[in-house]
Amino acid sequence: MINILAESLTEIGSRLQIDGTLVNACWQFAIWGFFSLLLAEILRDSYHALCHQVNWLSKWHNKHHAAYRRDLSIVSLKAYQESQLYHDILESSLLLAVLIIIALIVQQTGLWLGVVYACTFLFGASLRYFQCSIETDYNHLPGPLDTVPSVWWVNRTYHWRHHFDDVDAYYSGVFSLVDKILGTGLSLKGKTVALTGASGALGQALTAQLLQHNAKVVALTTNPDKLISDGRLKVIAWELGNEAELKASLEKVDILIINHGINVYTSRTPQAIDSSYEVNTFSALRLMDIFLTTVTGPQAKATKEIWVNTSEAEVSPALSPLYELSKRTLGNLVTLKRLDGDCVIRKLILGPFKSQLNPYGVMSAPQVARAILFLARRDFRNIIVTVNPLTYLFFPLKEISTWFYYRIFSKTAKKENLAS
Repeated sequence: MINILAESLTEIGSRLQIDGTLVNACWQFAIWGFFSLLLAEILRDSYHALCHQVNWLSKWHNKHHAAYRRDLSIVSLKAYQESQLYHDILESSLLLAVLIIIALIVQQTGLWLGVVYACTFLFGASLRYFQCSIETDYNHLPGPLDTVPSVWWVNRTYHWRHHFDDVDAYYSGVFSLVDKILGTGLSLKGKTVALTGASGALGQALTAQLLQHNAKVVALTTNPDKLISDGRLKVIAWELGNEAELKASLEKVDILIINHGINVYTSRTPQAIDSSYEVNTFSALRLMDIFLTTVTGPQAKATKEIWVNTSEAEVSPALSPLYELSKRTLGNLVTLKRLDGDCVIRKLILGPFKSQLNPYGVMSAPQVARAILFLARRDFRNIIVTVNPLTYLFFPLKEISTWFYYRIFSKTAKKENLAS
């Protein structure tokens, strides 16, 4: 009896050992397979970036750019086939060769998943070259741009910017990882950026940073005497409540940064309530609505953006109840408007920095401005700059849950019209 029990335990142990070996092999394959796909994307997009930096590579790559008109229709069938031969097929072949060499050297089965992945690019490019099957070229399909640029997945609108916004940015082909690493997920070069609260500490710091990144700045301010216009900085005076008068100016703007605000600190009088909501919430909302009416034309969704300074007060106490309430309301309205997908809308969730609103801030305005542009150029839609580590945890949870709730229980104007 004891011998039978011992044999049974031995048999069970051997089976577990076999199963454990199998599980370990599966985990190794999965890890190396994921790594191979990541490596393929990095190599492919890095090669693309090099094509714009190395002259002898750019000669071949420029055939790809020359094949498309601004609406992504092809110039000619011959130009399109040349672009496939000298760019897509060449790029895919080089990628396939490098991945095969790596797989042979490292001797990990999972690496062959990346080889198969590279084969799909070569197969698609070959079809486009030999059979002119343009419909397989998803990011270059002609027509108006219906959606905003995606965040992690490269869609047509995202890639359109590489061709017609800035050829030295937006290098990614499938996933935007390389652009996030290089800081090429948003180009500010030549963009016209309108900025409210331009005479404040952060407004002046953002203006300086934007000019360094070759943007043209339009300062929208209620204190025009504090700013001086020059060749790259245009000052436009406006008054609270007269936002509609700015429409003509906003039509020529690519990015609107809503940065003005008021802090009544401990006051809770009716006047303090009115002014807090009027300045921090309703004025910002009116500016957003006016700017959104300028997002017209087949390519406007690719270049038009709104950045809203909603502040860390969305999720954290600011020791000023009315500031918190008005900023949280603004933040929730921004989340609601994002659902319509009219254009890219970024939130600036900023911790305390030294300014007229907060003389006790622990950060400096130039420091915050540099961090904002660092993250914006990496296409972060929620730009968190703070010394409070809890905000990095609480804000994403709050934003995701609020977005999900609004998506379920609210409708777009288009859907309401269809329902009626």
